[in-house]
Amino acid sequence: MSVRTLRVGDRALLVELAGGAETEAFHAELLRRRAAGVLPGVREIVPAARTVLLDGVDDPGRLAAELPRWEFGPLHARVDAAVEVPVRYDGPDLAEVAALWGMSVEEAVRLHTATEFRVAFCGFAPGFGYLTGLDERYGVPRRATPRTAVPAGSVALAGPYTGVYPRSSPGGWQLIGTTDVVLWDTGREPAALLTPGTRVRFTAVDGPTTEDGYAVGHGPTTGAAYVVEDGPTTEGANAAEDGR
Repeated sequence: MSVRTLRVGDRALLVELAGGAETEAFHAELLRRRAAGVLPGVREIVPAARTVLLDGVDDPGRLAAELPRWEFGPLHARVDAAVEVPVRYDGPDLAEVAALWGMSVEEAVRLHTATEFRVAFCGFAPGFGYLTGLDERYGVPRRATPRTAVPAGSVALAGPYTGVYPRSSPGGWQLIGTTDVVLWDTGREPAALLTPGTRVRFTAVDGPTTEDGYAVGHGPTTGAAYVVEDGPTTEGANAAEDGR
């Protein structure tokens, strides 16, 4: 895999990769090596769309020389727990997205809920994860005119990504639903519910949910996440949402 490394100050490296899939695979390999105790001293790993920042590196020169020799394959599905996010598919752009996909609204909802997503990276706002998993043919354009205020909990699509707005903010993504799951909570460790590498599934619910994200009358009323224990199955607003 082709990588390009750039020094950032005295103790950091910015690793550039060819695309999103390569970046996710490289990030997963970093986590695997860290878990196995074979990753040279790195304090922090911060993935983005096509780069990964390695901060607090003990020996940046040595690691930069080693990285091009690393051998690892494409990203494989993780087998750890998935976070399940209940969604009311009531977004104002859902019908338009379904039309872009060439299917009915009901089929679009089934497609979205049947997909297993992975948090590729985080950015734009605290708790906002960029989720991949949809086939590239289901990429959708951003809205020509961004909304001045997107409600917190909005489930949205843009390009190859799905995201959930953790707070009200301007945004140009296509809104397909809403959830009451708390994405960012400073009283929780970690504060972000969706961290890079996390598996995510969306489930359709009809009525309101509790503040923890469950449909009323279903599931626990405490805790911040529904975890599934199973195997794999304006211009400025747009720029920020792109992770730029």
